[in-house]
Amino acid sequence: MSIIKKLSVVWLSSCMALSAWGQEVAIVIHGGAGTILQASMTPEREAEYVTALQAAVQMGYGLLKSGAKGEEAVVAAIQVMETSPLFNAGIGAVYNFEGQHELDASIMHGGTLNAGAVAGVKTIRSPIAAALAVMEQSPHVLLSGKGAEEFAESIGMEPVKNTLFNTERRYKALLKAKERILNANITYGGQQGNERFGTVGAVVLDQYGNLVAGTSTGGMTAKRYGRIGDSPIIGAGTYADNASCAVSATGHGEYFIRYHVAADICSRMKYRNDSLADAANAVVNDVLVKAEGDGGIIAVDAKGNIVAVFNTSGMYRAQIDTQGNMKVGIYEEWITE
Repeated sequence: MSIIKKLSVVWLSSCMALSAWGQEVAIVIHGGAGTILQASMTPEREAEYVTALQAAVQMGYGLLKSGAKGEEAVVAAIQVMETSPLFNAGIGAVYNFEGQHELDASIMHGGTLNAGAVAGVKTIRSPIAAALAVMEQSPHVLLSGKGAEEFAESIGMEPVKNTLFNTERRYKALLKAKERILNANITYGGQQGNERFGTVGAVVLDQYGNLVAGTSTGGMTAKRYGRIGDSPIIGAGTYADNASCAVSATGHGEYFIRYHVAADICSRMKYRNDSLADAANAVVNDVLVKAEGDGGIIAVDAKGNIVAVFNTSGMYRAQIDTQGNMKVGIYEEWITE
């Protein structure tokens, strides 16, 4: 049985389970934003993305409905995408300039404001699981490189070879990016192509009224010098606060760090009393656009309202609202509703 079919069985079984809690649940996930054009997408590849996004959102939703905590649902949904070669996270992560994979992830709990993250790791199979472990089993928030890998081993996570994350598609993308960069004599950091995009994330409202956000990525194709983007930075790529919302971001990370995008959306709700939709649109389509920062966000608030906002041509995304309605999107318009 394929992993997608197994996940569907788990989702259906979970949805059938009775729960003792009355709080409605909601989940929204993303698989990255960027130059995603329908004209460049084959029907077969589009179907693959839709199936994978459905599997991820259904996994998280099924756990939420069965009474699982928000952090469990976030990790499970993201792990579906970390194990798929379609997304820039885990297996399928992009290559750095030297031909290796450096992975980042973070998670935050809106009830406790506790958070955990790992950055620049090469031997951890599931970076989002490691981020959760940092949050729950260490006094720290962010661990990086070999130290993060040592921590993961110390709590029983078996290291993997970096080649586990290899895919032919991403290797071809590396060669193309390096050729363009070297031929144009572009100094590092001057990439202007689609290689700066690619992240996965999930945000949820669980049955206990908690908001949780998580993000995982392979970063930027052809990155050098240990570059780290917004995904493991709490407040930039990930943020959650029960008093406002939970946010996971995807896009050109340097801008999301500079404008603390995820936290800014939550702060606009908390201190200005903006709605989730207004706060998200203001940051993504005004603040970021004026700064020439490309990307998008997904978010959910304490009432279960959901948004998926992006200023690029597309963003892989899926959601299941408090009424159990699921829809999946890739381009500006939703594909399934």
